[in-house]
Amino acid sequence: MTEFTTTARGDRVAYDLYGSGPAIIFVAGAGPYRAVDPSTTETAQQAAGHGVTALVFDRLGRGESDAEGALTLERELDAIAALLDVVGGSAVLCGHSSGCSISLRAAADGLPVEGLALWEAPLAGDAADTQAWSDHIEKLIDAGRLEGAKEHYMKDMPPEWLAGAKASPEWPEIAAGVVSTRADAQSMAWAIRGLERANLGDIRVPVLAMYGTETFGEMTTAAERIVRTLPDAVMKEMPGAQHSWEPEPMAAELAAFAKVSIAAR
Repeated sequence: MTEFTTTARGDRVAYDLYGSGPAIIFVAGAGPYRAVDPSTTETAQQAAGHGVTALVFDRLGRGESDAEGALTLERELDAIAALLDVVGGSAVLCGHSSGCSISLRAAADGLPVEGLALWEAPLAGDAADTQAWSDHIEKLIDAGRLEGAKEHYMKDMPPEWLAGAKASPEWPEIAAGVVSTRADAQSMAWAIRGLERANLGDIRVPVLAMYGTETFGEMTTAAERIVRTLPDAVMKEMPGAQHSWEPEPMAAELAAFAKVSIAAR
C-alpha cells in the first residue's frame, strides 16, 4: 500500500516500503515510476527477502508524487532527504540511469548516504555539451514546448527508443512527463563536469558502478570514469540488457552491498 512523506519544501512523496534491516532507496532515472516499473518493485521485494529494507518511490511530478512548478534538483534532493528519514536516517542509494547522478549529488551534498549502487550511469559525455543540452531542455520546458523538450532529452539515446515513444498512443503523456526530468538534466551536467575535472566533491562512501552484460559502450566508459574519480569505487558487470537489470541477481547484489557498506561505516 502506498505511503507518503512530506519534504521540507512541502512536496508530498509517494513510496512503497519492503522488509527490514539495512536500507536501500531506489532512485529512478528519467521517466519511470512505480506504476510503470514493475522490475524495480520486484527487485525491492526480492532484496527485502535478503534481509534489508527496500524503498521504491515516485519521483516528484510522477505517479502519486504530485508536484507543481519547476522540479529542480534541489527539490529532488529534499525528497531523498525525507525518505532517508523514513528508513531510519541513512541508506544506500541505488540509482538507475540519470538516477545515478542524482544519487551522486545527494552524497556529495552530505546527505546521510551509506553507499551508492549505480546502474548504468549515463555519464560518459563532454561537460560543455552536456551543460548546453541541460540548459536547452530547461528552456524548452519553461516555454511549454514539452514535445520538443522530450525529443531533445532523448536525442542521444538509441533512435528507436524515441521513434517507439512517438508512435505510442501515450506519447502526449510521455512528453508531458518531461517536466520531471529537469533534475535529471541538472544532475547529469553537474556529474559530468565533476568527472571531467576528476572532482565530484567529498564522496567518501563505497560506490558500486554496474553495467549490464549487453549494454552500450558508453556505459562501461562512464563506470570507468567513476572508478578513476572516486576513492572507494569498483565496477562490476551484471546480468542485464537494454539499460535494465535482471531483478533476482540485482536484488542479491544490492542486499550484500548494503550490508557491507553500512557495517563499514
